[in-house]
Amino acid sequence: METFLIRLVQFFMSISLLVLLHEGGHVFFAKLFGVRVEKFFVFFDVKIGKWAGKLFAWKPKNSDTEYGMGWLPLGGYCKIAGMIDESMDTEQMKQPPQPWEFRTKPAWQRLLIMIGGVTVNFILALFIYSMIMFHWGNTYYRVADMSMGMEFNAQAKSMGFRDHDIMIGTDRGPFKEFMNVNGDFFRQIAKAKRVDVMRNGKKVSIKMPGDLDMLAMIKSYPIFAVPYIPATVDSVFAGSAAAKAGIKKGDRIVAVNGKEVATWSDFDYHKTVLGDELKAAKTSADSMKIRNVVLVVARQGKSATDTLHMTLAPDLTVGVAQTSLRNYYKPVTETYGFFESFPAGVKYGWNILRGYVSNFQYLFSSDGAKSLGGFGSIGSLFPPYWDWHDFWMMTAFLSIILAFMNILPIPALDGGHVLFLLYEMITRRKPSEKFMIYAEYAGITILLLLLIVANLNDILRWLGYM
Repeated sequence: METFLIRLVQFFMSISLLVLLHEGGHVFFAKLFGVRVEKFFVFFDVKIGKWAGKLFAWKPKNSDTEYGMGWLPLGGYCKIAGMIDESMDTEQMKQPPQPWEFRTKPAWQRLLIMIGGVTVNFILALFIYSMIMFHWGNTYYRVADMSMGMEFNAQAKSMGFRDHDIMIGTDRGPFKEFMNVNGDFFRQIAKAKRVDVMRNGKKVSIKMPGDLDMLAMIKSYPIFAVPYIPATVDSVFAGSAAAKAGIKKGDRIVAVNGKEVATWSDFDYHKTVLGDELKAAKTSADSMKIRNVVLVVARQGKSATDTLHMTLAPDLTVGVAQTSLRNYYKPVTETYGFFESFPAGVKYGWNILRGYVSNFQYLFSSDGAKSLGGFGSIGSLFPPYWDWHDFWMMTAFLSIILAFMNILPIPALDGGHVLFLLYEMITRRKPSEKFMIYAEYAGITILLLLLIVANLNDILRWLGYM
């Protein structure tokens, strides 16, 4: 429960900040050009019956703008006078145009008002990344330094990879880090014609097709490649199934129910298989039988192995902390001075955006649609502990996603309005108000369907059907 609350607080802090600044970008340009902003809300104040839906609201003296917060955290909005938006205020549009309305302003001013939100989000993301580079630097594990190499799945092995191969690079350049937010490591392999590895002290080149499905590489289980991390216990949680069975720090798990285990990836795979069997169990006796497992462990400093019987928790929790990259390798940290941090942050942010745009193509595949996530998926991206570095990294990443998604040419999004404004600027003709109203309805419908699919996916994952 505590970890859920920590993630929830981080999620709301991050989303509230991003929505506030996004809508603030629209308001800034609107007020700059003398356009009246009637409402400026973080989250939507959807009315239910007689309840106005406002958590709080206030209107400063001599101001045309009501500021507040709604109860529905699906974004935010600013109601700009004389504009067809999500408020669907068609009555206002029937009145004679006023000089302080959006519709009476030149197209270039209306364009700046519409791109104000995404502009702020892009600048914010780059600024946050720059400050992260200045304060913490860029820390990562270099792929070529992973002396135990990688562990590969069946697909990778069929192409010529072998466990413990140390990844050097491809015909597209050397590898940098194993896996960052936008998956450069897998994208580089997917597009490569050749991958170079070190095997038993010798360089080996593996021929590649150059058109692998990156999404399939990551979504397969086991995934295409992971760092080879021995299944050595880093620590044991008091009162856990592992503690009761006698597992100790430094023990290495070598078998589960008679099946060989070499790495934590192997162990997690066997746990997943047990989880599938547990879902199919029909009686409590069947469930208990599945939860009773036999582990073979190699004790630290001893040549003999011990066989241990363990009853896993109902959710198959073992109760150990796994060793990770930090137990075996020293990370590389690139540090930057204040002025150096800005080009470094811009470069890092641009790389994140480029990777996200590249990954967007997978949305239109069946696997891509299944990968859509709603609020639960977004919230789970935050760590289950409080860490300012991770919080700001996620906030910057979400800011880029918010900007990119909003600039898509879908009616009801900023990008839809931009598309119609560009059409007007090129043809010198405005789309009719009737057309804009129908387009807004169509856009809202599309967004609602995407929202339903994304959150339904979260529910299905939580229930174990995806």
